[in-house]
Amino acid sequence: MEILALVLLAFFATGYFVLAGADLGTGMLLPYLGRGDRERRLVIASFAPFFLGNEVWLVATAGILVGCFPDLEGELLTGQFPVLVPLLTGWIVRDVGLWSRSRGPGRRWRALCDGAVVCGSWAVVLAWGWLLAGPLAGAPYTPAGGLPAVLTALATAALFGAHGLGFATLRLTGAPYERARRLVGRTSGSWHSFALTAMLLAVLTLLAGTALSPAGATADGATLAFLVPALLVLTPLLVAGQAWTWWTFRHRVTRPSYL
Repeated sequence: MEILALVLLAFFATGYFVLAGADLGTGMLLPYLGRGDRERRLVIASFAPFFLGNEVWLVATAGILVGCFPDLEGELLTGQFPVLVPLLTGWIVRDVGLWSRSRGPGRRWRALCDGAVVCGSWAVVLAWGWLLAGPLAGAPYTPAGGLPAVLTALATAALFGAHGLGFATLRLTGAPYERARRLVGRTSGSWHSFALTAMLLAVLTLLAGTALSPAGATADGATLAFLVPALLVLTPLLVAGQAWTWWTFRHRVTRPSYL
């Protein structure tokens, strides 16, 4: 049961970074990809069908930590609390910007919401980089500091941005697509860049996870015997829902969405 719990934790954490990295990276680059109101709506429409489903993977990861690794969860959340504050704040700000964009009057309101999407996306990504700097430096339960933390946060942001660009080349059309393609490069296929950055995000997540040493912090056997089978039942449903979403919205975006 302990091994299955570890596999599930790694699976959901990696899935979150790979999937949510697409919408976060695209949101970071919204001012570059979309130069006008309509173009920005087009860019938002490219990831609008996915972002809520992607966030479910983070919720599932947190749930597994709380249920299957309570000691690890307590030490991690307590020690990294200064990092979690900007992370959660950025998450809320970005989602509020996305949901509120089409619900206010005029271009100024939409520009304000677009700013919230961009700033929130950057805050979340930089906070993730700051959080990952601790485990990668061998100190997972204290916020990293100094130049290594800054460089890790910036490198993580660059990786998320590249992942968002790869996603944009798969989803966008017109001028926003051409801007994304200009940075990705015209010699590689649309899927190549996205697949490469997805692999790098997965490796980064797993490297940070091994530094946490979760194997020695599992819950008692009775708890695992109850939670792990339930998770094994729910996991295929979540994967199927995610696959259905990507298949349904596999075509390129040609017009703005309700956001």
